[in-house]
Amino acid sequence: MSVSRTSRRILATVLAAGTLIGAAALPAAADGHHRHAARSTVVIGKVQYNSPGRDDRSNRSLNDEWVEVMNTGRHAVNLRGYTLTASDGASYRFHTLRLEGHSAVKVHTGMGRDSSRDVYQDRRHYVWDNHRDTATLRNDNGRVLDTAMWGRGRPADHHRHH
Repeated sequence: MSVSRTSRRILATVLAAGTLIGAAALPAAADGHHRHAARSTVVIGKVQYNSPGRDDRSNRSLNDEWVEVMNTGRHAVNLRGYTLTASDGASYRFHTLRLEGHSAVKVHTGMGRDSSRDVYQDRRHYVWDNHRDTATLRNDNGRVLDTAMWGRGRPADHHRHH
């Protein structure tokens, strides 16, 4: 019995350590739960609303502010017409972009060359408020698929819409 009890303690310690390491590896804004639209496989993933370093509005700093859009399903989805919107109404509309199953694309604020993994809003000002904001993802019919909210000293909380 003592071997079994010891094994359970070791396993519990390893699992707890793995959980702490996994949580530490995420950006501060990525913590929180999700509440996505029923049957939607396209959701908001990690959010980096506060670029690391000084907010000097350089293109590098602007591109360090991003929202990840994920396809959690097996099948590719064309994001053409999907929008990502901030609380103040600033909106990014996806052009034709095939998001493969089980993959993600980061929507950066600044300027750059779009690819299958990174797209750029081509803005010269920050979109996401460092203190309080909401990112809303809608499909091409305007249906809300997912939201991520942050503020009041807490990380981004994600809410699925049913």
